[in-house]
Amino acid sequence: MTAPLPPQDDPRKASLIEYPSRFPIKVMGAKVDGFVHAVTHIAEQFDPTFDPATSLELRESKGGNYLGVTITITATSREQLDELYRTLSTHPMVKVVL
Repeated sequence: MTAPLPPQDDPRKASLIEYPSRFPIKVMGAKVDGFVHAVTHIAEQFDPTFDPATSLELRESKGGNYLGVTITITATSREQLDELYRTLSTHPMVKVVL
């Protein structure tokens, strides 16, 4: 039996992302009032430099019932991204986070 790898040597902890970097996140949910505001509010909590005017893209589903929101944030650490994904994923208006 082998000993566990120290955290810095564990390949599961290695990141392919160089920080800081611009990082797009796709968020999908029902097309309802307040959905875009909820997503941008969360993005602003994790990236104080987030600007919806330049870092937000909307795409409506073919049937018009769902909305895809792509937010591009400045990622500063894996912990920041993990917590952002967790916060978005647990929001009641959010169906999927990619």
